Amino acid sequence: MAAPRIDPPRARATLALMVCALLAACASTRVSFQPAAPGPWCEPAAPAVVLWATRWRADQKDVAARESAAAVGLRDFFAPAGCFAHTELRRVDALPPAAVPGAPDGARLIGIEVQELGPVVKLLSSAALVEGGTEVVFRAVRYPARADGEAQSVTVHWRHGGPGVVTGVASLPQDLRAALQAGLRAGGAAPER
Repeated sequence: MAAPRIDPPRARATLALMVCALLAACASTRVSFQPAAPGPWCEPAAPAVVLWATRWRADQKDVAARESAAAVGLRDFFAPAGCFAHTELRRVDALPPAAVPGAPDGARLIGIEVQELGPVVKLLSSAALVEGGTEVVFRAVRYPARADGEAQSVTVHWRHGGPGVVTGVASLPQDLRAALQAGLRAGGAAPER
């Protein structure tokens, strides 16, 4: 009985697919804070008003799609009780420098400014030839409960990806939700994806 014939181009293609699959399994999530991680901001027993805005780069592409993804990601994170007992989302043009009147008594006032939300791809950056993932950057502001208090602000930079990872825009709402989880609820702990 003759041994089966191996087609060299097919064998190389199969090997390349196996290597890509192994490298894709190396995806990781990194979260950084500026200044340092503030600890959890969520208060499950308190209601909240969340003011949200976007501040895109001057050369940002697909702004409308990113705005929509940001709205869905914020809604999906804050809609279920968990971070706060009840959350009212308010879209604003820009975050105010200080607390604004109109928040219900006892409600926490939080600001979220989405600055980056999108896929990242680097070609020829490693042995995998392609390295990519998703990047989310947002600034969070916790406004004081009293008029004489100072607002607290932190910028969260969340990135999920690695060698061989290529993502599209379909996951952006889930990615923002995971970034909010890491930045507000977990205070820097491993995020849910």
